[in-house]
Amino acid sequence: MSNPNSIKAGLDGVVAAETKLSRIDGQAGTLTIAGFPLQELATNASFEETVYLLWYARLPEAQELADFRQALAERRTLPEATMNLLEAAATANVSAIDALRMAASSLSLGAPDKNPGGNSERDALMVVAAFPTIVAAYWRRQQGQPPIAPRADLGHAANYLYMLFGEVPSPARTRGLETYLNTVVEHGFNASTFTARVIISTQSDMISAIVGALGALKGPLHGGAPGPALDMVFEIGAVDQAEAYIRQKIERGERLMGFGHRIYKVRDPRAEVLAAAARRFYQADGNMALYNLATGIEAIAVELLAEYKPGRNLQTNVEFYTALLLHGLGLTTELFTPTFAVGRVGGWTAHAFEQQREGRLIRPKAVYVGAEGLRWPEKEPVL
Repeated sequence: MSNPNSIKAGLDGVVAAETKLSRIDGQAGTLTIAGFPLQELATNASFEETVYLLWYARLPEAQELADFRQALAERRTLPEATMNLLEAAATANVSAIDALRMAASSLSLGAPDKNPGGNSERDALMVVAAFPTIVAAYWRRQQGQPPIAPRADLGHAANYLYMLFGEVPSPARTRGLETYLNTVVEHGFNASTFTARVIISTQSDMISAIVGALGALKGPLHGGAPGPALDMVFEIGAVDQAEAYIRQKIERGERLMGFGHRIYKVRDPRAEVLAAAARRFYQADGNMALYNLATGIEAIAVELLAEYKPGRNLQTNVEFYTALLLHGLGLTTELFTPTFAVGRVGGWTAHAFEQQREGRLIRPKAVYVGAEGLRWPEKEPVL
């Protein structure tokens, strides 16, 4: 019989719930989202279709999709108080992910609700719709440029690029971002998703759950670092310089950013999807030099990791091709993690809905290992 008080540090390997949202097979290197292989969903669906699928466990009919797109488009404009908060955050020059966390918590001002649990579906629409507007408005303020108002006639991904750069994006650029958002929308019980589920399990509101998830995502052990993966590519500069550079890095005991994953023991399936998306985008853009440099360096890095760390099978992860694709789309490193959140909020809200249907408070135990038998010290009475 197993010990009921056995400890799983970090809840590693603990099964906390059933989910219909995704299945990860780290040994086979597959990711299934609501029944669809990631490769099929990410490269074919619009982001609105993906979110609808996660929320309602089926793809929408044509009219349902049109209504869902309209519902999101109607909620893109931020409350005045949120815009004022972003102005103050820009003055203080906080990070973009911190600005998103602060602004997300203020969205309830646009739709106050005295019910402690709020209106979950309304609030979920609000956060999914507002995240791109928040990130784009804050980034432009940081660049000394005025925010660009959202357009209701553009899809979710196209509107985000429009609000960032002031131009309606090409179909290739829109498809590139859409594929990225679909790829990162959902990935099991990661730290931020679990945080959202814990908060919503207390019968708190959707916005509180999403703000908590953002707080977890901000931590470097979860949010990842796509930027440094691309920095390494630029620093190497040429494929024939890669072997010497990477050997020195490994021999110094430094980590190669963009390689290895805690779950996947083969190549991260998300890297596979984003590599193909990056290739299509760079081919359409007419500039394959950076893509060819990155893939050349990737091949050498995987080969050297196998040589120096045999048996660990350290393969390319999602960070490597995230950096390459988002850079090609014109996004700066500062925008990488907030843009991840623009995609992942679809999954966070879906998990919150699933946890609400479960109706169970998440409340694990801890084993006490502190002192025992202490007694309060006697003191002279105060006269």
